[in-house]
Amino acid sequence: MATATQQGLEVLYSRQQIASRVAEMGAEITRDLNGEKLVMVGVLKGAAIFLSDLARAVEVDTTFDFVAVSSYGKGQRSSGAVKLIKDLDEPIEGKNVLVVEDILDTGLTLAFLRKIFLQHHPKTLRIAALLDKPSRRIERIEADYLGFSIPNLFVIGYGMDYAERYRNLADICLMPGGEHE
Repeated sequence: MATATQQGLEVLYSRQQIASRVAEMGAEITRDLNGEKLVMVGVLKGAAIFLSDLARAVEVDTTFDFVAVSSYGKGQRSSGAVKLIKDLDEPIEGKNVLVVEDILDTGLTLAFLRKIFLQHHPKTLRIAALLDKPSRRIERIEADYLGFSIPNLFVIGYGMDYAERYRNLADICLMPGGEHE
């Protein structure tokens, strides 16, 4: 695939900016865990690349798990209801859990996952989000570790897509003509 610049896409955050911020987040997480083990739970599909890079920046014994969720409703827009498509493979009771998400937007997905995961009694439950769109928040939820706060822009790249395209761009770019999602 051509680079973002070759495709005429406007870069919001370059691969260098992303790498630097992810390294800082990894150091924060490492410090907070104080040598304890961690289970990183990636929210598929968008968080896969972020989880991969963040995991390499965290310097504690770490395992991975993944969940998939879907917003559903009639028509093009989400009803605000969220359902679990793929659940955790391993128990999280008594473990330090970090939910890794690409974008904290309305908060509906992360609030849903937090509620479900807390029922399993993890030792700690924290959230790492690469991007935050606070202007779109419906549920009161914040990330414990945050990459970048952005206005209501439609972004692609670094795991984020438009109709499953652009996930493999190394930069986070603005979707042409996409002022907001």
